[in-house]
Amino acid sequence: MNSKKWVSFLLPVLLVINAGIVIFLVMGSSTSETSEGGWENAPAAFHAVEVPDSVTFAGEPVPLWRFDVRESLDRELLVNSYFHSQTIRYIKLAPRYFSIIEPILKEKGVPDDFKFLAVAESGFNPSAVSPARAVGLWQFLQGTGRDYGLEIGKEVDERYHVEKSTYAACDYLLDSYERFGSWSMVAAAYNAGNTGVKRQITRQKTESYYDLLFGSEPSRYVFRIIALKLIMENPEKYNFAVPEEEKYPVVSTREVEITGKVEDFADFALEQGINYKLLKNFNPWLRDNFLTNSARKTYTVQIPVIEEKD
Repeated sequence: MNSKKWVSFLLPVLLVINAGIVIFLVMGSSTSETSEGGWENAPAAFHAVEVPDSVTFAGEPVPLWRFDVRESLDRELLVNSYFHSQTIRYIKLAPRYFSIIEPILKEKGVPDDFKFLAVAESGFNPSAVSPARAVGLWQFLQGTGRDYGLEIGKEVDERYHVEKSTYAACDYLLDSYERFGSWSMVAAAYNAGNTGVKRQITRQKTESYYDLLFGSEPSRYVFRIIALKLIMENPEKYNFAVPEEEKYPVVSTREVEITGKVEDFADFALEQGINYKLLKNFNPWLRDNFLTNSARKTYTVQIPVIEEKD
């Protein structure tokens, strides 16, 4: 029999043998699982998350007795509970950024729960840029940022400034509360815009966020914030085990004032005993490698205090 005939003869035989091996392995695995008590005892078991009987957002009760509201929160709890890498990173970063955000919220009279809005907006990334060109921890658009007193230019963009953008966000939230009188509506408006929310209130003849029909993103937004609050306040309940020593520490900094121009921030960083990368990481609002500062403004930069290795 020539080589071509051998190939044509052996190929079907080999395919049958391989199929038999696969069937044997699958059936053996199934038998093993059944003999040990069924699939529910398999190592990889995914469980539904617990939706609490009651929860508040910014002091306002969430109507979880309604099936639609309960299911909406359940969805966001599932998404964030099973997006393990992202949620663990949020838990690790929380001490570093909440130590800055919380005192400002308290000073301005904004409910503490709005710190989780910053998580939903940017994922604790002060340098975040959205497709719509909203930037920073609080995702300010250029026009809104200027309206609330942030300097925005090619060399300095204070939307990336954690403290200053937090103050601006507080002012925006307080103005929004004066308009809507409900913190859940304020949170929704942060995502959908004050005008967009007002339009839906007029159209649908209701002023409750939980009664309004929105598009996909605004309809999920407040529930995402609430889910982040529930998980990050009680991570163990949602199967996240992050010891305190594994959370990212608050890095001590010292302040240095700049009143003139800076020719090269790489040289400036070296003069301060750090590198250019650290300077920019702690001051992302400095948008170039130099500062003209023709108006001779006073800028304050944060210089991380680096502990010497023993």
